[in-house]
Amino acid sequence: MAMIETFHQQTFTPMQPTVRPADPFVSYTELKPAFALTDFIYCYWRLKSGNLISPFTYRVIPDGCIDIFFDMNNVNDSSVMGCSTSYSSFDLGLSFDYIGIRFMPAAFTCLFGIDASLLANKEENFGNVVPGVSKQLCQLLEGVRDFSLVKEIFDQYFLKKTAEQKFAVDPRLHQAILKICKTHGGVHLEREIDTGLSPRQLRRLFDFYVGTSPKMFCRIIRFQYFFHLLASSDGPGYNKLLYDAGYYDQPHFVKDFKSFFGLTPSEALHS
Repeated sequence: MAMIETFHQQTFTPMQPTVRPADPFVSYTELKPAFALTDFIYCYWRLKSGNLISPFTYRVIPDGCIDIFFDMNNVNDSSVMGCSTSYSSFDLGLSFDYIGIRFMPAAFTCLFGIDASLLANKEENFGNVVPGVSKQLCQLLEGVRDFSLVKEIFDQYFLKKTAEQKFAVDPRLHQAILKICKTHGGVHLEREIDTGLSPRQLRRLFDFYVGTSPKMFCRIIRFQYFFHLLASSDGPGYNKLLYDAGYYDQPHFVKDFKSFFGLTPSEALHS
């Protein structure tokens, strides 16, 4: 059943900005899927509000993934968010409860046969993209509020789906994805990824399965790696970390940061 060679969470761990301490009535939680699903699904997540006195805006940064998510206050309202190459901001209002599934790179297309490039940088109604699956999952989630029970529902559904399905994906694509992730995006595509595919062929596979080019995927993974270094750093500064993440100079880093986060590093990290 394995789709990607020993991908799992140690090789690829996408991060999203955590909810700030200034937002004590908003919680973000992740649960890992069953181990047999870790080649396909990174996590199940929940973003939930308490009693807010002002509208909440949530910022999402590129991570190379495709997500589907459900409004638990109206479970039939489900969406799919394609692979993004820039930040997105969602105005969620005063009350919300969303539960989602974050798929590993290429996994959404492998499971559902959808061209990922058609979803790139878009939020689409999940029912319009994969009607049958959307209907089944919405029915299974009806009336459910316990997040641990949601995990069980998702696990059972996707364990059955992956057991029944045959995957015929070019392994050279997954070799390239794995190499990019293992090097934190710091790989020379033409010199260091020896898949036997031409740059045009590799680009075509990435567009279809991931939703972006190999070059952009490298940029996203490197940006994600910076956030991992920042999260594990004891100091408040980022000047050394940007070089550790593989950026050659500060202007290059600032340009990527603003493109992917929507703010300058100083604005984002000292707010």
